[in-house]
Amino acid sequence: MGKLTATSPIYDRELVDVGKVGYCSRQKRVRFALSYILAIVDKTMTQNVYDRSDFFEGYSKLSRSTEGLDGAAEWPSMRALLPNLHDLNIVDLGCGFGWFCRWAVEQGVASALGIDVSENMLARARNATSNPRIDYVQQDLERLDLPLASFDLAYSSLALHYVANLAGLLFTLRRSLRPGGYLVMSIEHPIYMAPTRADWLFDERGRRTWPVDSYLVEGPRTTDWLVQGVIKQHRTIGTTLNHLIRCGFVVAHVEEWGPTDEQIATHPDWEEARDRPMFLLIAAQR
Repeated sequence: MGKLTATSPIYDRELVDVGKVGYCSRQKRVRFALSYILAIVDKTMTQNVYDRSDFFEGYSKLSRSTEGLDGAAEWPSMRALLPNLHDLNIVDLGCGFGWFCRWAVEQGVASALGIDVSENMLARARNATSNPRIDYVQQDLERLDLPLASFDLAYSSLALHYVANLAGLLFTLRRSLRPGGYLVMSIEHPIYMAPTRADWLFDERGRRTWPVDSYLVEGPRTTDWLVQGVIKQHRTIGTTLNHLIRCGFVVAHVEEWGPTDEQIATHPDWEEARDRPMFLLIAAQR
């Protein structure tokens, strides 16, 4: 993570309510915020479940792993949020198998940096291309370190809901973007992540409902997805957006993704996302 300083623009505001400290002098707010972020960073490390052989084997069989971007239901909506990529320098946080980096090079980017905590993911990504405009680096997103003002676009698909210190990551990310730079990201929808038992409930007539308990209780959620004990970080929509705003991003688009009629005709099982949104898509700009 880049060095945090008391002159960082994120906290250059007249009034900021930081957690429970209330409204106080700017100097005190800065000291509190910096100590809070650094304390989280010191104690937090990403759960690298993707390097477990049993998880990786299951993940490799998913449609988004075998078919790439076209196998991801939300990809058309994510693609619509992207700027013209010609000659841009981009970074992909949680790049996985490198599908987006390779697609971005096809669209004419000047360079693409893919970052992932999983060596399994990066090995697969590196084996898929030798293009000199793509570089893959292993990093823990909890301790993200990026050069200042070096990127025109930051992209992240379904990775940031694993990050406990989202405020620290966004702070570092904003400093790495050039003025006017873009952030396009997706996470699991908070309604999808919130339940203590994330599964459909059915009544005596077979009608399904999704249990949205503990929505305002933010923090880790342990779920069984491909393997037991996968940890994700639940936040409300408001918390996620406020992190972006307080870091100095201008939020341009928020979308609670749902399938189109055409998508449902091809993939009838996607219809359940209309009852319970699965993805939250956000576009913002520095």
